[in-house]
Amino acid sequence: MQLQENKIDGSFAEKVGIFSRDYLKCCLSLLSHDDPRQFLVKKFYSTFISSSQLLEDFLDFHGAKNTRNWYYYRELSAAVRHLSLACYSQSHILNRLPFYDLPDVEKFSNEGNVVLDFFTEALVKISPSIIKEAQRLGIPVPEESFSPADFPSLSTGEKLEYDIDDENRDQQKKNIVKIASEFLNIAASFDQYAFFEPYDVDELNSIVPDRINEVEIRRFEMVVHNLQSSFDTYVIHGGYQFGNRKLKQLRSYFSVVFHLLQIIGRLLHFYERHLHDAGYKNIYKIVQEKLSSFMDPNILLDRTINYGLFYVCQFLTNGKNLAKEILNENIERSTISVGVPVSLGFHSRPSLLVARIVQHFGGQVELCVGSDRFDASNVLDIQWAGGKIQKEKMSAVAFEGDVRALNDIKILASVNYGEDSMGKGIPLPKELKYLK
Repeated sequence: MQLQENKIDGSFAEKVGIFSRDYLKCCLSLLSHDDPRQFLVKKFYSTFISSSQLLEDFLDFHGAKNTRNWYYYRELSAAVRHLSLACYSQSHILNRLPFYDLPDVEKFSNEGNVVLDFFTEALVKISPSIIKEAQRLGIPVPEESFSPADFPSLSTGEKLEYDIDDENRDQQKKNIVKIASEFLNIAASFDQYAFFEPYDVDELNSIVPDRINEVEIRRFEMVVHNLQSSFDTYVIHGGYQFGNRKLKQLRSYFSVVFHLLQIIGRLLHFYERHLHDAGYKNIYKIVQEKLSSFMDPNILLDRTINYGLFYVCQFLTNGKNLAKEILNENIERSTISVGVPVSLGFHSRPSLLVARIVQHFGGQVELCVGSDRFDASNVLDIQWAGGKIQKEKMSAVAFEGDVRALNDIKILASVNYGEDSMGKGIPLPKELKYLK
């Protein structure tokens, strides 16, 4: 049986008041109390998010984006939604940070509180305009606001008893290996965004949205979210009090990265859609200027990139060593013997392809030449080994380590490491398509 939304008759004027009620009560709550910070907790942000989204959907359904009279009220609801989403995610990070068990996070925590203050100040600034616009449109403004008691914080002084121990859970090594490898691949793919000094205003405006934009960030957000879901489903099902500390700490790295990406994605959407390109219509430009008065777009970009993106890169980088350690503790190891590249030995092309295979899987692999061992993820190490192999006129060598990488090295060796006897490249087997 297909469920349908309740279609009670009612005029637009009547229903817009209904869909605005909780939204306007949130605005009144920030304005009618001496200290609006009493309301700035996750439950309040959740109410602001849901009420603004319901109102925005209602207005969009009735064509508010194409009506001068209603366009600003609709844009205000969108602004509140994205700011509240950012506030919710930032509050979540700060609330969970003591439990993440990550090293050297004091500076991150301090900067995070500054960023949260920026978002919440914008919500407070925007609230009077929302009330004023509602009054202009004839929307009934509630007589009473919410009470601070309606929005308690998440924490109490009590802890529930831990009586489900996940320490002895069957943690399949193949899932741990897969997740650690995926973390390393995500970190490697994010290297393109890494930076060490804050961007100035001109640089921020040059990279957003041309180089860094909502679409790219949302793509990474989904990948990291999938990684977190896989971890929770197949590795650790329960809480964080007990169990393998390394695994839980690895989850903390991609959890904080995921929530930062949520913030960045929301803010980039808001910037690109509502602040950056006003369009050719005069009403768009007027509304853009009004929204910019509640928050400086340049400061918004600074918080988005110099805080959000910077710490995404930092946490991914800091998590690499832990991921490699976990990976090498859980990989299946083996040894293979394969031929040396015919005629030219381990020169640039074969060395690069072998190293890329090892880097792709992330586990440790060594090229063994007699009693010497060389890091097979390092091109220079392989070429250094190649000199010894050539000098001793060896026709075969051994690789030892991650069985996943060894299987692909064996495939690569079967086609003479991707080149003919003259050193020219040849097509690689389909199993190695990731090397192209």
